[in-house]
Amino acid sequence: MNSSIRVGHGYDCHRLALPPEGGLLVLGGLHLEHEKGPVAHSDGDALLHAVTDAVLGALGLDDLGTQFPDTDPRWHGASSDHFLREAIRQAHDLGWRVGNMDATVLLERPRLAPHRSALRENLARLLDVSPDLINIKGKSGEGLGPVGQGQLVEVHATVLMHRSD
Repeated sequence: MNSSIRVGHGYDCHRLALPPEGGLLVLGGLHLEHEKGPVAHSDGDALLHAVTDAVLGALGLDDLGTQFPDTDPRWHGASSDHFLREAIRQAHDLGWRVGNMDATVLLERPRLAPHRSALRENLARLLDVSPDLINIKGKSGEGLGPVGQGQLVEVHATVLMHRSD
């Protein structure tokens, strides 16, 4: 059955650590001031990774780890906006565009509220949509579990795709 809309869900998480093990904290393509950063092969941007997987999932394509494996030295330290731009290119080539995106970021600190507008603007630019079609929610772990203890960042993202015809 052909459909004119598709929905994709993406998830990513990264352990957070102090330097030198953890890098700079990057979320949604923005560097956020924090003493800990993700332990990752690329820049560890869990928000862009989850959104990329949501786009790829909606299209029925191979996921982030398959297309950009962490065993490939080309992706060591890579900026995650490259991965998302490539997923959007694939979507456009197949005749699909993003309708809207919704994400939930689970992170104890820093709080996302002061960065929400900039995050929405950057995601809108990367997804080639208006910022009013982007929603990003920050949730803390209330001191519980790895997120609440500041040891982990988790992101869930959902993307609606529609035919561009």
